[in-house]
Amino acid sequence: MNRLIKNNFIKKNIIKIFDLIKNNYKYKFIESIDIAINLYNKKKNNFNILGSVILPNNCFNKKRKIIVFAPKSKYKLAISCGAYFVGQKDLFNLIKDNKIDYDVVISTPELLYMVNKLNQILGPKGLIPSIELGTVTNNLKNTINNFISGKILYKSDKFGIIHTIIGKINFTSLQLYENFIFLIKSIFNLLDKYNGYLNLKKITVSSTMGKGYLINLK
Repeated sequence: MNRLIKNNFIKKNIIKIFDLIKNNYKYKFIESIDIAINLYNKKKNNFNILGSVILPNNCFNKKRKIIVFAPKSKYKLAISCGAYFVGQKDLFNLIKDNKIDYDVVISTPELLYMVNKLNQILGPKGLIPSIELGTVTNNLKNTINNFISGKILYKSDKFGIIHTIIGKINFTSLQLYENFIFLIKSIFNLLDKYNGYLNLKKITVSSTMGKGYLINLK
């Protein structure tokens, strides 16, 4: 991974791809820059990659709605740090009845039993709090601040593909490259735990409405 970061040839070619994406932009709204990372599993068994990373360039133009399951003693702290809503049974019912918008779900460990009952709703969205994602925590201040600063979550789907965002079309190509490298480095760190039988197969980047471009890291 360190060789990849220091390889100027690879860096220039990745930046050229982001230049192409930006030059072909023809819509009036600010598109996201999306990435799809295909993983190859040599053992052919099921796997589930879960991770998070704070990108150097914040992908979110507007403040994300962060909701928190926490004991009442931490309500004031969570709100002061920027949480959109903090609660317990009341928050559970709002989610269950689809009466609240949210982008991130955080829980303290003692409320996780309640959140897990919402698995059918939060699971498909990839928002079930977990230790791996850093969304189960007693340190609400740091966790909320990290998400406000641009922390993203990512997970592989049933086909072994990670879909996530690495920026916006109005980012510079260098900013997109920096976010790309931070994300790939985070994923490499997770893959190291699989002793070589889980590897990167293909990486594609595109704007929301645009053409996909393959990135070759070799």
